[in-house]
Parts: sequence; C-alpha cells; structure tokens
Amino acid sequence: MTTPLILLHGALGSAEQMSGVQSFYEKQRTAWCLNLPGHGGIAAPGPFSMELFEDALLRFLEEKKIDKVGFFGYSMGGYAALWFAWKHPERVQEVTTLGTKLAWTPETSAGMQRMFDAEKIALKAPQLAEHLARVHAPLDWKLLCQQTADFLHDLGAGKGIPEHAYAEIRCPVVIHRGTADHVVTLEECTHVAHLIPNGRVVELEGVPHAIEQVVSLKTVLSPES
Repeated sequence: MTTPLILLHGALGSAEQMSGVQSFYEKQRTAWCLNLPGHGGIAAPGPFSMELFEDALLRFLEEKKIDKVGFFGYSMGGYAALWFAWKHPERVQEVTTLGTKLAWTPETSAGMQRMFDAEKIALKAPQLAEHLARVHAPLDWKLLCQQTADFLHDLGAGKGIPEHAYAEIRCPVVIHRGTADHVVTLEECTHVAHLIPNGRVVELEGVPHAIEQVVSLKTVLSPES
C-alpha cells in the first residue's frame, strides 16, 4: 500500500493553498491538505510553536490510525514537516519541502516579521486582506498575523530546529528552492541538506517563493526532480 501524504501550507496559508498539490498527488496516493492550528478557521489552543504544530499532526495521525506518512510542506509547512520527522522518525516515510526558510537568526526574524504587519497589509494589499479574512474565518486574520510574527521572533530566538537535529532525520528529504525565491537562499538549503543523511537540494529555475505564482506545479512535484 502506498504511504499516504500530508500537505502542509505556509504562513498565513490554509489547506486551500495546497489544493493544486493535492490534485497532482491524489491520482497516485491518498493526500490530505491540513490546516495547522490558527489557520483556515481552526482555532489554536495556545501561541504558535513547533510543539503546537507537532501535536496537531500527531493527533491527526492518531485519529486516522495511520502509522506512517509522507509530507509535502510549503514554506512554514516544510519546516513543521522537518521538525516532525526529527521528533517522530518512525512515523515519516519522506519529506519534500518547497520554499522553506531554514536559517533563522534574530536579524532574519526581524526582517520577516515586517511582512506580517496587518495594518500595512490592509492598507497596501486590500485584496490580500480580503482573501485572508475569507480563508481564516471565523478567526481574526489580523490576530493570525500577530501570532505569526511572534512565532517568527521565537524561531530567531532559537526555538526552531536545532542544527544537530538534522543529522537525526532518517527519512529521505528533498529541499526544493526556486532561483527566483528572494526569501530562501541556496546556501541555507545546501547546508541543511548536507546535514541530513539522506537529504538533497533541487533548484527550480525561475520559480518564486509564493506557491500561488508557480506556473507549473508539475515542475516541482515530478518524481524526477
């Protein structure tokens, strides 16, 4: 039986964001798009943290009575998948990431936090604000922005994946990074891939950070990549 796949969205995203990925995979295997806590209308029982996301994923596996899964994670979702693969190696068959930020410092976090200023989004990107209000209803999308900014601050303060953890990830990991991605660097992807015993980097020519702007998801998801 083919191992089922869990698809994880990025920051401010939702399960809806991964529908294109699901359409690609569902002909090959069972694929679920999940809303992480605090996203897609699913309330979070506490502040965002790696442990919060880990617990949500573990509960899903228990509810579905699944012993082992694969992950495809976009951006923040990829980071959550790597954390889970570290913490629960016996439950993860493989991890594929796209556009996942892997190098976190206080300076990096401070720069990223500015992208999640709800007031600026409402003023300068009203269509995005409307979209966030819709996909995260009945939750307050502005609160989600603040929770995400706080989470990024914590990652920069050392509450993310410790460097030694990557060597403990036993499953195959493919780290995809687009050459037009201005958030994630090739250097950080290569560094982490070298730390993972069965890790590798795939560069995607012309692919930007935003998954919604990827012209052909087949380019990213093809097994040959």
